[in-house]
Amino acid sequence: MERQSSSRGDWQVRDNPDRKRFEIDLGDACAVAEYNLPKGMIMFTHTEVPPEHEGKGIGSALIRAGLSAARERGLKVIPICPFFAAYIKKHAEEHDLVDVTWRRQLGLS
Repeated sequence: MERQSSSRGDWQVRDNPDRKRFEIDLGDACAVAEYNLPKGMIMFTHTEVPPEHEGKGIGSALIRAGLSAARERGLKVIPICPFFAAYIKKHAEEHDLVDVTWRRQLGLS
């Protein structure tokens, strides 16, 4: 389990490999970042934060945990999810994680 913090909240992010997703239990709901695991890669396919919890940095916490897990496991990232792709484009320190084909598609150097 990984704890992600921001000035707006402190969330426990857990990897749920049985459901292929990172999760944050919000009490009344669950925020998720779904993934698949092709050989040597992690493909992030969908991120969802319940509308009543949007704008609190929860989606970014899920992404940071997912990218951290990819780095720890030596996996290249395929950001199918537009939210993941946008986050990665804004954070140069994560560009090295992106699979070479997707680096070109995202316009990363």
